[in-house]
Amino acid sequence: MAFTDADGPVPLEDIARAAGVGVGTLYRNFPTREALVEAVYASELAALTDSADELLQRHPPDVALRAWMGGYARFFAAKRGMADTLRAGWASGRIATPNTRERLSVAMGRILAAGAAAGVLRADADPYDVTTMLLGSFLATASGDNAERIDQMLDLLVDALRPPRS
Repeated sequence: MAFTDADGPVPLEDIARAAGVGVGTLYRNFPTREALVEAVYASELAALTDSADELLQRHPPDVALRAWMGGYARFFAAKRGMADTLRAGWASGRIATPNTRERLSVAMGRILAAGAAAGVLRADADPYDVTTMLLGSFLATASGDNAERIDQMLDLLVDALRPPRS
């Protein structure tokens, strides 16, 4: 769901229409734009962090890691349209700070631990450091000619997290 477009914030009436609900229903559940953004952000952050365990059940840890990184990249790109509202809400205290980096690092830690146990990922990789490197990659490729390079950067990062060859 996009909250902004090239012309600025999308009217809440347009968001209600796209969601298939009346504007009254939207305002009863989300009386402000900040409340709606907070709910969407919290829901999608939970889905992303929860997906780590689901991916580990379906894939080897290194494959799960790459898939999770791709999901994080999509999450980051989608949240760019919410960034101003989120920052303003966090700064004012109108939106609760969700400890995003910590929650993402915990999910990353589960994948890295599974990979280390399986011998396919380095045992010395710090989840917070890896999450920080991902964020740097996302920021470096957020716009312009670099946007299509994120997949290559994520592949390189996964390769860097493999154990050294003896």
